[in-house]
Amino acid sequence: MSSQDKTAVQPVGGKTADKVFRGVAYACGILILVVLAAVFLFLFFRAWPLIGGDQVANSKTVSSFTGGKANNFWGYVLPLLFGTVLVSVLALSIAFFVSIGIALFISHYAPKKLATALSYVVDLLAAIPSVIYGLWGGLILVPAIYPFWNWVANHLGFIPLFAGPAANPSRTVATVAVVLAVMILPIITSMSRDIFMQTPRLHEEAALALGATKWEMIRLAVLPFGKSGIVSASMLALGRALGETMAVLMILSPGLNYSIKLLQASQNQTIAANIAAQYPEANELGVSTLIGTGLILFLITFVVNFIARKITEKATA
Repeated sequence: MSSQDKTAVQPVGGKTADKVFRGVAYACGILILVVLAAVFLFLFFRAWPLIGGDQVANSKTVSSFTGGKANNFWGYVLPLLFGTVLVSVLALSIAFFVSIGIALFISHYAPKKLATALSYVVDLLAAIPSVIYGLWGGLILVPAIYPFWNWVANHLGFIPLFAGPAANPSRTVATVAVVLAVMILPIITSMSRDIFMQTPRLHEEAALALGATKWEMIRLAVLPFGKSGIVSASMLALGRALGETMAVLMILSPGLNYSIKLLQASQNQTIAANIAAQYPEANELGVSTLIGTGLILFLITFVVNFIARKITEKATA
């Protein structure tokens, strides 16, 4: 075969490979939408007895779940949703700044060998199962953190968030938020570290050449470049915190209140932990009720990710 024939054949093969790759990419994208729709439909149809079934029976089921505190679905799920959002936002608030600081230290301050070791540690922490964090929180952190929470209640109790007395043992929203913060910290750190290390070298050198200090260079070049990545990492971590089950179930003393008293027990509960706690003893209608709360959590998570996507698009514009 002559060289001209070879050059004539190569584009045909290249076009075929391109079509195959494009087809596979389209199929993967469509598969994600199909799976998402399948999950929604499963939750919706399993929760249908709650929506279109006997409302008197539904009221009795909700009442049995709450000990008579609520007698309708919204009176049941809204306090759970409040507790879920409260715990998750607190965890993100604690983890965010620590994670960004660690990521900047690894990417711009630490010596190369130390940065490599820290990167391995962060990636390893991200892979630890949530039940391990739950065991650590329940057995180690709960008794160890009480003196600190008691000090906070005594000195900052005039602030409603820290109103005392601090519960002992500290199976409270504050303790759970700390555990969840430790859980999501590696996620934010790992993603932020990667995006910080991709900052164009010319941008950093230009800032330094204009007389900026290292921190000013980070503030002017690195952080703006990584803004979209930071938002994406934070929302991914928030999604994990919203859906966390085992750690919350193993630590938190549950309650069904609209309470912001972080240091007192039996104030709040999350949707995911409540499903895990109630499911073993629930009848068929009770399972539908629990799946209905799961549907609400699914929609909230979807909305959070949609908002994050819009923020990321604005950051990259």
